This record gives sequence, C-alpha cells and structure tokens, in this order.
Amino acid sequence: MAKLEVVPEDWSRALAVVAHPDDLEYGAASAIAKWTSQGKHIVYLLVTEGEAGIEGMSPEEAGPLRRQEQIASSKVVGVEAVEFLGHRDGLVEANIELRRDLAREIRRYQPDVLISINFRETFGMPGWNHVDHRNLGVALLDSARDAANSWVFPELTDEGLAPWYGVRMAMFGNSPEATHYVDVTEHIDTGVASLREHHVYLQALSEGTAGKDPEPFLKNGANAVGTRVGVEYAVAFEVIPL
Repeated sequence: MAKLEVVPEDWSRALAVVAHPDDLEYGAASAIAKWTSQGKHIVYLLVTEGEAGIEGMSPEEAGPLRRQEQIASSKVVGVEAVEFLGHRDGLVEANIELRRDLAREIRRYQPDVLISINFRETFGMPGWNHVDHRNLGVALLDSARDAANSWVFPELTDEGLAPWYGVRMAMFGNSPEATHYVDVTEHIDTGVASLREHHVYLQALSEGTAGKDPEPFLKNGANAVGTRVGVEYAVAFEVIPL
C-alpha cells in the first residue's frame, strides 16, 4: 500500500464540484470544515439536485427538498455559496454541455483547487461507482483545461469571463487510488453534523448503509485512514496536478 502524503494547504480558494447533494458529506466535508476554519474560501457546485435519489418520492418533490438539505449542510462546514447547474440526476454525461458549464463556473470563481469525490470505476470494493460520479470526474478534469483556453469556449469570453489559468490541482475524496490525506481529527464531528442535515435522504436509505445515524459510518472510515497515516481521523484524496 502506497504511502499517503499530506494534502498541500498553501491555497486560498476552492470550487467543490459533485453530482449530488450528500456526495461531499460522505468524508470530504470534514476536510472542508478544516479548510474553512483556516479562512479558505470554498464554493459548492452541484451538477444535479439529486432529484432521482429518493425511492418513492417524485423528482419534482425530491429535488427542491434535497437542494434545501444541501444548503443547510454546507453552512455547517462554513460554506455559504452553493450553486446548482440543473443537469438531470442519473443522466450526467461527460459531454460538451457539461464541460462548458463547468468551465464557466471555474472562470467565474477562479479557484486554486478543485474538490470532488471518487470518479474511478469502483470505491475499491465490490460494486460499481455511480455513472454520474464517473462522468463528472472526467468532465471536471477536462473543464479545468477548457477554462484556461481562450479558443475552446469563446462564448464564455463574450460573457465577460476571462480564461482562468490558476487551477493547480483536483482532489477526489475516497478514491481507491488515493495519494494524499487530510487530518480531520478536530473536524470529524462537524463533518458528521453536515451529513445529518440530509434528514429525509438518510431516512430513505436502506438497511446496510450509513442509515439514520451516519456517525459510525463516517468515523469508522476516517479512523481506518487515520490509522494508516498515524492520526485519529483522516480523509484520503487522490490529488491530480493540473
């Protein structure tokens, strides 16, 4: 098992981009709570509203509810700005439309780093990673390059958004190809509290998952990474330089 390095923290602005409400809360939010406590500015960008994520509840009902749960969850970890792109849950594609939308937001917010979750085929265990996670990860990496190229989406320049060359790296939480870690010992409880804000979604989860009380699930996972690197609780990231 490869040694994990400490995630660099010599940056000030990040754009956290995921497919669904609750994606960041399964681990990465504890690290985000640490970073906002350091004064870093982080914006959340949700590609969908997670409207297809609650069995038995229509997308028309679930979408606005999950949107509000995400906004409440974000505030717990010190994130006030939450944006939604409005792509369809379950049908996210790594296409030109998504790349343009992501490049637009990268130009608008001018982040030093991008934060997301695992886009590999699996999480290192039996089971297939969600198609939205896989497609978003690829599109996000491509869009960081697109955002810096004047000629890929010239219409963004026409919108008054100049190319942004400043994205240094993308960090993907809980990847089976993790390269780095963040010590979240002092912030794991804040991460748990942020996940608990997804009340209705947690109620709808089946047995055998994080269920109604996410604390054991999050702390067991963070303790496993922490044990690997010599701290109590840690979150693993795959860091890809850009």
